[in-house]
Amino acid sequence: MYHTPSRVAVLTRRRARVEIIPLIDVIFFLLATFVLFTLSMDMLRSLSVTLPHGGDSKGDPEVVTIQVSNAGTLYWNRELIDAAEMPGRLEHYKTQTETPRVLVTGDEHARFGATVAVFDAVNRAGIPAVSIETRTRPTGK
Repeated sequence: MYHTPSRVAVLTRRRARVEIIPLIDVIFFLLATFVLFTLSMDMLRSLSVTLPHGGDSKGDPEVVTIQVSNAGTLYWNRELIDAAEMPGRLEHYKTQTETPRVLVTGDEHARFGATVAVFDAVNRAGIPAVSIETRTRPTGK
């Protein structure tokens, strides 16, 4: 009997390929989307605003400066006062001034609790214009 040589199937591995054309299509689609989005945006309109500027209140006699020191003592425009005097002074100041304004400041070792007590007293007196000085002053200055 005659045998024909059998064919042996040779498995060849196919190499994976990265298709560039679909990648380019996606990139162009994203580019077109961003271009159309930016073109469809309306022009932003803005208002001109005059911003307030920080300044010293030293020359303004209408502003009362209350300083809190590290010992919890209070200074009313550089005058040492007791904490019990402050509510009465604030009420008197509010009735004597058309637009009462208070500047709260402290020395470099002032306690937070005493400063909050000053804010509470100003709030109870009904004075809405309260400012906080962000730099420290020497005690009593």
